Amino acid sequence: MTETNAPQSPLGFDEDASNLARDATTGPEVIRSYLLRLPARPGVYRMLGLKGEVLYVGKARSLKARVSNYTRLQGNSTRIQRMILSTASMMFVTTPTETEALLLEANLIKQLKPRYNVILRDDKSFAHIVVGADHPFPQIKKHRGARTRAGRYFGPFASAGAVNRTLNQLQKAFLLRTCSDSMFENRTRPCLLYQIKRCSAPCVGLIDEADYAKLVKDAWRFLEGRSTGVQEELAVRMREASAAMEFEQAAIYRDRIAALTRVQQNQGVNPETVEEADVVAVHAEGGQACVQVFFFRSHQNWGNRAYFPRTGSDAPEEEILAAFLAQFYVGKTPAKLVLTSHEPEDSDLVAEALSLAAGRKVTLARPQRGEKRLLLEHALTNAKEALARRMAESAAQTKLLAGVAEAFGLESPPRRIEVYDNSHIQGAHAVGAMIVAGPEGFEKKAYRKFNIRNAAVTPGDDFGMMKEVLTRRFQRLLREDPDRESAEWPDLILIDGGAGQVAAVREVMAELGVENVAMIGVAKGLERDAGKEEFHKPSGGRPFMLPHRDPTLYFVQRLRDEAHRFAIGAHRAKRSKAIGQNPLDDAPGIGPARKRALLAHFGSAKAVARAGLADLKAVEGISGKMAQALHDFFNDGT
Repeated sequence: MTETNAPQSPLGFDEDASNLARDATTGPEVIRSYLLRLPARPGVYRMLGLKGEVLYVGKARSLKARVSNYTRLQGNSTRIQRMILSTASMMFVTTPTETEALLLEANLIKQLKPRYNVILRDDKSFAHIVVGADHPFPQIKKHRGARTRAGRYFGPFASAGAVNRTLNQLQKAFLLRTCSDSMFENRTRPCLLYQIKRCSAPCVGLIDEADYAKLVKDAWRFLEGRSTGVQEELAVRMREASAAMEFEQAAIYRDRIAALTRVQQNQGVNPETVEEADVVAVHAEGGQACVQVFFFRSHQNWGNRAYFPRTGSDAPEEEILAAFLAQFYVGKTPAKLVLTSHEPEDSDLVAEALSLAAGRKVTLARPQRGEKRLLLEHALTNAKEALARRMAESAAQTKLLAGVAEAFGLESPPRRIEVYDNSHIQGAHAVGAMIVAGPEGFEKKAYRKFNIRNAAVTPGDDFGMMKEVLTRRFQRLLREDPDRESAEWPDLILIDGGAGQVAAVREVMAELGVENVAMIGVAKGLERDAGKEEFHKPSGGRPFMLPHRDPTLYFVQRLRDEAHRFAIGAHRAKRSKAIGQNPLDDAPGIGPARKRALLAHFGSAKAVARAGLADLKAVEGISGKMAQALHDFFNDGT
């Protein structure tokens, strides 16, 4: 794989690419200047703007032929015409095959997020259920990310909720442990899960390895789709136990059967003829699109998720689907069969790329009849309904943002609102929080929390904390995007507080030289009642209120309450971590085994901290050198 860009061209070009385009600033002539030196080979190209920003990433079977299509505006969509007119330079990467070009294109789009590409914005990894294979009594648990642990993985599940519900029922049905290995090794009596009949307590020997292995095997069979056989066997065991007048054991089998039935009910439609498939349906309307993905494994429905990729106003559904598939499966394993509502562009190439990524054959199909067609129609209906809901919410959100602009005297509706709040208890565990909202509602991926770390800030000083948070936030913005070209810059800042907080923020902005960012303080007013909020402007003057029952007022309340919720959550998490922290966790050279030995010998971490050097040396497994290091750690080396 080789690459070319300005000013160097590893493709073998001797000319500086920027010199090739020196006679034109942007547009078709710039693109035409590259043609003479482009090879007729597969590769990936990037269109760049005047400031070097990536406008578009594309792949080609022949770079020369593909790029030649951009030397004229006619025959291209409005979106692509705008991209051509904005292009100031280009970069190229050649690849051995077109399939590798497609995979590279998907990776670059996910990384660079070019303005004119169809972009999948939500690409979180999916949850799986893993049954470990590295312990005599395997653990069952939820898993995300790389499959580094030995075990059998089942999924993907469309959401963490689907995994948690399934795990909950599987615990009842198969009584497998969910505790960590360290907890398992240190139990001396059964935990609460055993008492509520969700674990067989292998940690204390209440079940032997052979019987536990049978439970694991039953769980495997159920997750593989052989649920009928498992339930039939449990029904036989229940009848046998009942006939033997072992009614307590029969009740256990009855409860396990009921738990398995509930899992199947939660899975909805379970196809008979489709063992493993991903069903992908796309619906585009009004310049927006929704892609619904349903996951079927072992004849079971493991849920679905809706995606709303960023598209151009005229992007066809076939292009959207091809771009979605290429980006969606980066880092994910596709099913053996992928059913699609439309024929994606270059479908054979997409199938080949997915097969290469999965290490086995992946088939793309668009069925016209039978159960597979019904699954597609169901997914397409969900896509249409989800997009309709989103468009309705977007229209309502647009109206609310227009109301905010009118209420606070902004020139236009804000596209990014940042709301700031602090949370602490008498200055302890202080946390600052920022939430973000825009045309699509709350943008939770953009939320940020700030641990207050300035020693000069007096505990409980809300003004000082607010100044630290805003200083750190805007110093970073100025460092990373001084020209304000990205969407990271807010149009409006809402501060949870009155004139004092607004003055503190105004001082920060003046020190940093940040201008033209509107800010408003939201105070609860004298009576501190919802609906009687007072709004403070940085210019000073008397605070003002919005009319009672005004939709804009309700919207601002929601923004403030969301910031408050997020700040309190961050504070509680920090406080809980501090409460549960053991001083031995930070001690050098002290791992789990030595920590257990120290706690068993002294009874508590506080007693370890107060212990003398001789007492530390007396602990089994603690050498003289380790005892000295531990003593120095708790006594500042004295």
